[in-house]
Amino acid sequence: MTWDRQIILKTPQEIAIMREAGRINALALAAVREAARPGVTTAELDAVAEAVIRSHGATPAFKGYPGPYPYPATITVSINDELVHGIPSEKRRLHEGDIVSIDCGTIYKGFVGDSAFTMGIGEISPEAQRLLAVTERALYVGIEHLRPGNRVGDVSAAIQRYVERHGFHVTREYTGHGVGREMHEGPAVPNYGAPGRGVLLRAGMVVALEPMVLIGTPKTRVLPDRWTVASADGSLTAHFEHTVAVTEDGPYILTVV
Repeated sequence: MTWDRQIILKTPQEIAIMREAGRINALALAAVREAARPGVTTAELDAVAEAVIRSHGATPAFKGYPGPYPYPATITVSINDELVHGIPSEKRRLHEGDIVSIDCGTIYKGFVGDSAFTMGIGEISPEAQRLLAVTERALYVGIEHLRPGNRVGDVSAAIQRYVERHGFHVTREYTGHGVGREMHEGPAVPNYGAPGRGVLLRAGMVVALEPMVLIGTPKTRVLPDRWTVASADGSLTAHFEHTVAVTEDGPYILTVV
């Protein structure tokens, strides 16, 4: 999935609003991380995130988002081989040893903050630990290249090189994206590419950068619920994301507390 949409530069005032949207989003994710433990349902995690978002005068960005049908929840909860877009359920509980990816979006004063993380539930395997560490580090490797004068390909290639150097794969089918008043704006920012290629980065761009990493294959499949995306071979996956503004002073991460 790529996003061929208009690139909209943000003013400093708009970036300040997006920073607050990002802060609220980070608070919601922190609350979910605290609540995630064996026996908890994914629907309970969804309720935790929505309560935090609404308590700050914001609204969930994912709820009702168009797709195969309107997305029904505040967060996505993707477990083990599920890469992105997993739907919370009262019937699904977390178990010791799972790895769980949580993605969340928040709208505040008309602007979106979007971020994600993957965590282990209790004791996880050494392979899963390494997957999480590599995926999270790949996010920050990519962020370092979000500077005026670079191109999207510089960001994408840096992520791909780092991930593949550690023996893992990046998805070809889902990308990072611009974000602002809309959840998905231009430019698309794949997790693979060639340096020096693609859209020129300019101050005022805001990007949701999101390495999506798989252990066994870059290929994915969509599950019968028509939203959840999983690895094609059933191998573990991980996903980390921040909303980042491109500024003359360097990358400015908006989705932190």
